[in-house]
Amino acid sequence: MRSFQPKWIIYHVLVGGFVLLLLYPVVWLLMSSFKVSEQIFLTADHLIPDPFILENYVQGWKGFGGYSFGVFIKNTAVFVFITLIGHLISSALIAFGFARLKFAGRGFWFAVMIVTLMLPYEVVMIPQYIIFSQLGWLNSLKPLVVPAYFGHPFFIFLLVQFIRTIPRELDEAATIDGCNTFQIFYRIILPLITPALATAAIFSFYWTWDNLLGPVLYLNSPSKYTVSMALNMFLSNETVSNWGAMFAMSIVSLIPVFVVFFIFQRYVVEGIATSGLKS
Repeated sequence: MRSFQPKWIIYHVLVGGFVLLLLYPVVWLLMSSFKVSEQIFLTADHLIPDPFILENYVQGWKGFGGYSFGVFIKNTAVFVFITLIGHLISSALIAFGFARLKFAGRGFWFAVMIVTLMLPYEVVMIPQYIIFSQLGWLNSLKPLVVPAYFGHPFFIFLLVQFIRTIPRELDEAATIDGCNTFQIFYRIILPLITPALATAAIFSFYWTWDNLLGPVLYLNSPSKYTVSMALNMFLSNETVSNWGAMFAMSIVSLIPVFVVFFIFQRYVVEGIATSGLKS
């Protein structure tokens, strides 16, 4: 009888309607990828393609400059993997230092790190470009991946809060057993912060995969373009934009995002909501 209560019905109707509202842009994008490019916006109010074509996917996958879209996906995958590893390693080590080690000015430097969360990228964009230009790192992945190995403020904050929930008695017991500081981190802390690391990895994947401004600044050769840059190349201010091919490759680029989300979505909740130890 509980399943037929009015509150239950109203709740699910509202939630279902909200889900449809959120999914409609994605469905519209998918359907538009099968339309003739010239008719996409002329028939924007019609969801079903008429005629239904696959040519947009063929043209989009051909890419441009002699490079197929598969090259751009591979470049992005390499970019994401290297950046993700840097974020996890550096952020975990820095977070352990803030949460467990005592050093002069720890509170001050932690506050400075938190302040950088509110610092827009546009503020440091030009100084960083000048530095990387002088180092000769332009048109390479170095300006995009090297900073990841110096920690990410959001991930550091997340991991610090997670580590603080782990009882210090575990550290003391490990010290009695002869573990040094690094062994405590590697053997005790690191296994317990796996949910938080998984959360950081998911966010790092999303933010890096969608990153457009960074690659646009530092990458000049089409052979090194990422997915976001390749999608942008389908648009033109001088000739007719190939909206169909761009929408088709947008769907292709969304596949890894959806796969990662559906496989690892539970880690997002665990990493943010759970404590370091479970009873």
